[in-house]
Amino acid sequence: METKLKLVYKILRWGLALFFSSTILVVVVYRFVPVYVTPLMVIRCVEQIADGKSLTMHHKWKPLDNISPSLPVAVMASEDQRFLLHHGFDFGAIQQAAKRNKQAAKHKYGASTISQQTAKNVFLWPGRSWVRKGFEVYFTALIEMLWGKHRIMEVYLNSIEMGDGIYGADAVAKYHFSKTAEELTRSECALIAATLPNPRKFDSSNPTAYLRARRGKIEFEMKFMPLFPKEGEDYDPSTASGGIYKNN
Repeated sequence: METKLKLVYKILRWGLALFFSSTILVVVVYRFVPVYVTPLMVIRCVEQIADGKSLTMHHKWKPLDNISPSLPVAVMASEDQRFLLHHGFDFGAIQQAAKRNKQAAKHKYGASTISQQTAKNVFLWPGRSWVRKGFEVYFTALIEMLWGKHRIMEVYLNSIEMGDGIYGADAVAKYHFSKTAEELTRSECALIAATLPNPRKFDSSNPTAYLRARRGKIEFEMKFMPLFPKEGEDYDPSTASGGIYKNN
């Protein structure tokens, strides 16, 4: 019995060592190497094949410097206004979402930060299980520690689903607006951000009245957001003094 326990302990110890070493290595590699494919992209391709549809996946990596500076501001205004201030988790937003979910009968509110969404998109699978959520917390902490805000935003804007078979800023710019990611206007960036809660339902190339209204709200919120800092720059809260977005 004692021998079996020792064997189990040894397997567990080596299993944990392998898990932590391999996941940390992958995160370090992705700190420098573009993310060309994610689990969600693979899952969507499998779903297309299962549904008898033609295989469609549009994705091209673009450095953050080659993406419109309005897009990081738009997604922060829409998805995570405290992105530059928190360390991966917005506990205030989590508490607010929990209170609202107690009152909501059907619709459930989330409080995932851009860091959490990036961790989920790049390393995990869609779902709401506690196991997946636990891995999400782990990978969020890793990328916050090893990547920093600039890299997290860069990976987020290149990997997030922005339409049916469309992933990342350059693909949505090309197939929805016939331009490059760098050429996107402030209004177009707000419209793209407006689709992110459900990019396969909301189409930025053919916006509904609801989507246009949501775009207007995001554009208004963008006035109170700072410009996204360049790589190596520290975020200075004083740049948002008065709540004026510099590109307004």
